Amino acid sequence: MKIGIVLYPTFGGSGVVATELGLALAKKGCEVHFITYHQPVRLDLLTKNVYFHEVFVEEYPLFHYQPYELALSTKLVDIVLRYKLDLLHVHYAIPHAYAAYMAQQMLQEKGVKIPFVTTLHGTDITLVGSHPSYKTAVEFSINNSDAVTTVSDSLREDTLRLFDIKKEIDVVYNFIDVNKYPLINDDECDRSSLAKPNERILTHISNFRPVKRVADVVKIFYEVQKEIPSKLLLVGDGPDREKIDRLCKELKIKEKVLFLGNSNEVNKILCYSDLFLLPSQTESFGLAALEAMAARTPVISTNSGGLPEVNLHNITGFLSPVGDVIDMAKNALYILNDEEILTTFKDNAKKHSEKFTLNRVLPDYIEIYEDILNRV
Repeated sequence: MKIGIVLYPTFGGSGVVATELGLALAKKGCEVHFITYHQPVRLDLLTKNVYFHEVFVEEYPLFHYQPYELALSTKLVDIVLRYKLDLLHVHYAIPHAYAAYMAQQMLQEKGVKIPFVTTLHGTDITLVGSHPSYKTAVEFSINNSDAVTTVSDSLREDTLRLFDIKKEIDVVYNFIDVNKYPLINDDECDRSSLAKPNERILTHISNFRPVKRVADVVKIFYEVQKEIPSKLLLVGDGPDREKIDRLCKELKIKEKVLFLGNSNEVNKILCYSDLFLLPSQTESFGLAALEAMAARTPVISTNSGGLPEVNLHNITGFLSPVGDVIDMAKNALYILNDEEILTTFKDNAKKHSEKFTLNRVLPDYIEIYEDILNRV
């Protein structure tokens, strides 16, 4: 099977999942072509059967905003014809599903049929896609996809609520490769460069957008460090980075907060962590929380979106209402104050993460691919 995967090549969850899926398909013998404007951050080009095709957008003074979807759809036509692809799998509705539909129509005029699967990841539906400027085009693209999937039941419900959808939507959960998160003992996980032996380590990983509510992360930590010696690791970068730095200075905790920037070594960072904080306004799934749990790190999160499907309340961590910093801090202290309780939550988190393994999810996608190819 020859598959074209269209994605955003960033550190966000949709790009990570799309990349990991493509690499797994390549190991199964599929020929996988990644098509986007930059090499995906987790893409290993040395993997057999993997190809990367960069989409270039020509600068032209006439365009105030360069037409990426036009360049992408044109590139898709070129790659499908040149490599004789069997199908496309586009991640994120805007503009990927729309570009795939346009490519499909152009190819049809050349006598080539190319079905495409659209996977919806979250903000492409709940924040951006439902905006009046995009809603009609997104709805059209979804309804004209050959198959549609969402990464959680919550996102499926949101999609059906926000749009007039005629297509069947399958839920295929996000996943992790558990082999990247082996059990690491204290000797292998040397925390001494980050914290003192008596300090707990709390971690947050995101793209620092307003929806992630990183300020709440800092406020939760502020309450925790009053009672327990601790450090906060902030991994990632984005528009709220400077604002968060100012908040740390205002709260006089700057020396206890480490900004690590974007990283491809999330599994190593999480091995240092005692607790993961994810107080997001909304999460369609919460891949960062799942990665933390796979690294045996319990999670303090909000109860929004798909997070309750990932983080089990009072089992793998705790869920709180959006913005309830005090409740999240209280739950964090409950876990961190007692070594036995912390160990129980760590073990529960690791065990639950194994329900979202690549081996369990990959057959679902392959079944969807085979189904639409049989219908072409």
